[in-house]
Amino acid sequence: MNYQEILNYLFEATPMFQQVGHVAYKPGLMNTEALDALFNHPHRNFKTIHIGGTNGKGSCSHTIAAILQSAGYKVGLYTSPHLVDFSERIRVNGEPIDKDYVVNFVEKYKDQFEPLYPSFFELTTGMAFSYFADQKVDVAIIEVGLGGRLDCTNIISPDLTVITNISFDHVQYLGDTLEKIAGEKAGIIKKDTPVIIGEVLEETRPVFLNKAKEVGAPIVFAQENPEVTISELEDGWFYLTKSYGQFHGELGGYCQMMNTNTVLCAMNELIKLNYRISLKDVWNGFGNVCELTGLQGRWQKLSDEPRIICDTGHNTGGIKYIAEQLRSESYKNLHMVIGMVDDKDISGVLALLPKDATYYFTKASVKRAMNANDLQKKGADAGLKGNAYETVIEAVNSAIQKSLPEDLIFVGGSTFVVADLLANRDALDLN
Repeated sequence: MNYQEILNYLFEATPMFQQVGHVAYKPGLMNTEALDALFNHPHRNFKTIHIGGTNGKGSCSHTIAAILQSAGYKVGLYTSPHLVDFSERIRVNGEPIDKDYVVNFVEKYKDQFEPLYPSFFELTTGMAFSYFADQKVDVAIIEVGLGGRLDCTNIISPDLTVITNISFDHVQYLGDTLEKIAGEKAGIIKKDTPVIIGEVLEETRPVFLNKAKEVGAPIVFAQENPEVTISELEDGWFYLTKSYGQFHGELGGYCQMMNTNTVLCAMNELIKLNYRISLKDVWNGFGNVCELTGLQGRWQKLSDEPRIICDTGHNTGGIKYIAEQLRSESYKNLHMVIGMVDDKDISGVLALLPKDATYYFTKASVKRAMNANDLQKKGADAGLKGNAYETVIEAVNSAIQKSLPEDLIFVGGSTFVVADLLANRDALDLN
């Protein structure tokens, strides 16, 4: 089989949460441990840093990877979901996994893993760990897929654990209170392993303190140890920090202040663990994170006239920052291209969005995506006015046609809406 045939096999033969949701969710580590034994425990061959939380995992994972790359480490990076191609999930020093490796890996182990009926994420986690071992990485940044305690990445023994924040998301799997969700996320806290908590709430602080005490893990609450203040620039943020001087951060969006504080607290801990990280490494990592790691979709600008911004924020915690950011932007008219998946708090997200905008409700090309007409109706109930469009590109092109050069078009509501946009950006009607 060639690469595309292998991907089709993976997407069809192994349940993929990105596409089908709960059908693909397999809590527990039995399959993961069986696969890990099959692949000869590859994660034991390199250092790891484990990153969980509701929002900000991707930005923090990529930024930490960029800093460590700048420091001369060979860095593996495992994240999900992908935006354009599967290979984005597994990177070494920013380069996606070799497509031949994907083909050879599946063909080599196919007969042995098929009896286990692994999920897509279980299998690709094993593939990532094997690739990192074969590439002889020094350290791998491992992003949790869903939750933490029962997530299949949770077989690693990391040098450092990071939990970015807690918000309502995936409540059908993780619990319907912030305390329950925090309990699941806290499941990645390991014995004697330092843990950074990025953003803490009154309800979640005791959960993390109790878990850290139970396993003897040194704990730092980044929010209570502020490292940074920021001011907005046209191309990102200017950071003024306690420990790392002044520098430019490439990523935009208000959420990056909290993410940056989390990352800098993580750097403090890694330096205590004898990681070789200089001021210049931190500056270079923050200033060039997209180039170094291939990160996309975080307050990413695609056009100037009209200005088109996309962002993968997709739950109330993420949309809160996006709404705040939009209020601070300058434009004549605001156009909002919005799509969502049907297992999110749709009413909660819609209630946060600006009402003084023209809306273009759409549907991403995944099975979990909500029908655009249904989303339009829910939007109308929330006071959001606009039309429904069959595809993301159709919606964005309609917004472009109705925009003045000084207008702003925002595209988001779901990671998969942004994925459809980036995968088809050549089809945008920009003259």
